[in-house]
Amino acid sequence: MIVKKFLKNLIQFKWLSGKLAVIGIPYLWLFACSLVPFFIILKISMVEMEISNPFGTLLTYADGIVSLKIKISNYQFIAEDNLYVLTYLSSIKFAAITTAFCLLIGYPFAYFMARSSASIRPTLMMLVMLPFWTSFLLRIYAWKGMLANNGVINHFLLSIGAIDAPIHMMNTPFSLMVGMVYTYLPFMILPLYTNLSKMDVRYIEAAADLGSTPWSTFWRITVPLSKSGIIAGAMLVFIPCVGEYVIPELLGGPETLMIGHVLWDEFFSNNDWPMASAVTVVVILLILVPMGIFNKYQTNQTPEKS
Repeated sequence: MIVKKFLKNLIQFKWLSGKLAVIGIPYLWLFACSLVPFFIILKISMVEMEISNPFGTLLTYADGIVSLKIKISNYQFIAEDNLYVLTYLSSIKFAAITTAFCLLIGYPFAYFMARSSASIRPTLMMLVMLPFWTSFLLRIYAWKGMLANNGVINHFLLSIGAIDAPIHMMNTPFSLMVGMVYTYLPFMILPLYTNLSKMDVRYIEAAADLGSTPWSTFWRITVPLSKSGIIAGAMLVFIPCVGEYVIPELLGGPETLMIGHVLWDEFFSNNDWPMASAVTVVVILLILVPMGIFNKYQTNQTPEKS
């Protein structure tokens, strides 16, 4: 009897251990890769930079007294300096425009993929994933060659007589948006396709049977049911766009200053780690806002599913 009880407890312990491992490992990974770096950055942003110790010192001990010294002047400077405020607003603006264009282009494509026959869906999926088979930098450099004054597009337009002089497209907001939308479009298509492919088409058929027009069915049935895919895709595009550095650096110009470039300058040109860390913390806080909206939406959806 005692042996049987021991074996039962052992089995329960193993099951519990396995469950804890399955749940705990992802949380441990998130803690190590997200929270620990964030707290290090937060700490650097609130200390005085020292030549011998770029991480600074938050706590000091002298004569039996532990002192906590927090420097908030970096955050005050960010709030008062128009350059930082305008750069944050510019980053949010370009990220929002990129998200809107990706949604406008990606939704019809994802809808077409979801409604196409099962035999051609793998091919369409491969076309979406095809850009990832080449280097990100090579793809952006390719756009430089296409949008330059002596690039492919201007050569083509001049050859067919559509224009008399090359159109200046490089290092403008236009070239930046082309690069951003091209790069992040798959991140919008994939969650939308996943959502639309799982949608119950009987709702659409029922709406048609009740006399609803195709546009009304799309706007009142399809779009609400795909809202979670829209929000997931918008987050996957918007969040990395806010801190994007490579695309504005290669395709943008003076009118497209984004916070990623400011961050780079503070870290590597000015060598001001506390200020750069403060800029980073503010960027993270800005990103937490859309994440909070998404979590609120998910929470509201849960009772409906149950």
